[in-house]
Amino acid sequence: MPMSLSARLLERTFVYRLWQAPFAEQKFAPVLANNDLRRVRRVLDVGCGPGTSTTYFSGSDYLGIDINERYIRDARKRHQRNFLVADVRSYVADPEERFDFVLANSFLHHLNTEDVLGILSHMRSLLTSDGTIHALELVMPKDKSIARLLAQWDRGKFARSEDEWQSIFCSIFEPVVLELYPLTGLGTTLWNMVYFKGRPKL
Repeated sequence: MPMSLSARLLERTFVYRLWQAPFAEQKFAPVLANNDLRRVRRVLDVGCGPGTSTTYFSGSDYLGIDINERYIRDARKRHQRNFLVADVRSYVADPEERFDFVLANSFLHHLNTEDVLGILSHMRSLLTSDGTIHALELVMPKDKSIARLLAQWDRGKFARSEDEWQSIFCSIFEPVVLELYPLTGLGTTLWNMVYFKGRPKL
């Protein structure tokens, strides 16, 4: 299916960064509120884009993964950190190279449920024994609103309700934090988001 004009524009790193900039701090706020990032040893940033979240992990061993070569090229140039063009499902880490912090920031709502479950299961295999996964995702509100309209317009076609996200995350991970929160602008809620922090189920 051909991409829409807006989707093609967002494939360009400058446009993508410009679009994300006003909301990046709001979107990441629950991660900062619920974690001491100074203690994070190794980070895997899945669907990292052009390095949207990279600066939060300046004190950690960091690897960003994305299938978009243009994003990765831009991220390497801007951040001088480790980035890899790859599908996370084919990425394998030896036990000594696993991560205590795996992040998926606004990535999973681009994928159908079967793919999401497969990726989350694979992410679990990349975690250390004390590691946690952190997902920030677009929520589809139940009632008519600006937030629902914008979620429907998003280029990710799989925004889900809070209950659907909870069911998906908790099928693979033990929840530590599950928090619904708004992204606001001009005095109104523009998007609803969910933050999930989880540990692998024993």
